[in-house]
Amino acid sequence: MQRITILGATGSIGVSTLDVLARHPDKYEVYALSAHSRVAELAAQCRQYRPARAVVGTPEAAAELARLLGDLAVDVAWGEAALCEIASAPETDAVMAAIVGAAGLAPTLAAARAGKKVLLANKEALVMSGQLFMDAVREHKATLLPIDSEHNAIFQSLPGSYAREPDAAGVAKILLTASGGPFLNRAVETLEAVTPEEACKHPNWSMGRKISVDSATMMNKGLEVIEAHWLFGAPADRIEVVIHPQSVIHSMVSYVDGSVLAQLGNPDMRTPIAHALAFPERIDSGVAQLDLTALAALQFHRPDFARFPCLALAFDALRAGGTAPALLNAANEVAVESFLARRIGFRDIDRVVRRVMDENAHGAAHDIEAVMGQDERARAAAQQIVAAIARH
Repeated sequence: MQRITILGATGSIGVSTLDVLARHPDKYEVYALSAHSRVAELAAQCRQYRPARAVVGTPEAAAELARLLGDLAVDVAWGEAALCEIASAPETDAVMAAIVGAAGLAPTLAAARAGKKVLLANKEALVMSGQLFMDAVREHKATLLPIDSEHNAIFQSLPGSYAREPDAAGVAKILLTASGGPFLNRAVETLEAVTPEEACKHPNWSMGRKISVDSATMMNKGLEVIEAHWLFGAPADRIEVVIHPQSVIHSMVSYVDGSVLAQLGNPDMRTPIAHALAFPERIDSGVAQLDLTALAALQFHRPDFARFPCLALAFDALRAGGTAPALLNAANEVAVESFLARRIGFRDIDRVVRRVMDENAHGAAHDIEAVMGQDERARAAAQQIVAAIARH
């Protein structure tokens, strides 16, 4: 029986994880759940799955959760320290790291340092502090399994010997597929007028608002490029993004002998979640089998950097190294939040990120303090730029 902690239980990944766990009550037990502010949803999950512990973002939310749970035996806590505690607790075997944004960095790192099986759905842990995080995984003998459908597909398409002998595996290139989001075929000159509602309407995937906007700008894919670099030890020139609107091929690995191995499946996050939970075995995810005869066609295109400048910015940050990816991520989080609040326009997102990266020096990511300091400075700079745009 594996005991699971889910960081970000009320988000789309957390809900999908609980759905998979519920299908296998003989194999998995929920140890702890967390949410930032969705107290009512978390309370409902606690009543259904009976975790030992639950963590929220603020003392007010903790008080409300305790009230809603009544005499249910759940230890309620709040804040980053509590998140780190449930992620590293001796009672938990595996941690689903699904908190969106920089807020997920500390507890995900805590899980790695505790030697846990880390199911990584939080991109920022690798984007902001890739070397530090991978060093922690190796030093503390944690198990790291990617949950992003693209990285999970790559993981499945690589030989089992790759982690031990990457140079002998014959890998020529990693091919990350991208749907292209809701604006793949929309005239570029009309993107200035995009609304938050339009940006959040992804054609294939059901995701949270922030990730949906990142998909529309393709910053999400840019963050995945940086993540792939750290997960698979691939330099920027061996990672390629391919637009694949149907989202059936989740990613591919190209080999030196000309072979290309791909992982296919219906676009449902329960597939990679089930794969990582049971690895190296397989369990039912609840996802329908892919009917290849029902597919009219599979299309592939090169990404247009004029349409998706955020993707180019992510490659720039990866090549710059150090704390440049932390700059990129922080500026993007501020810009997306501002767009969703209607303070700036859709195309202002990449402008804010570019200005923050151009106007702020980056250094070495030698410790978590350096990374978080850069994150804080980038957020302040991005807020100033947003304020200037909003005034006009």
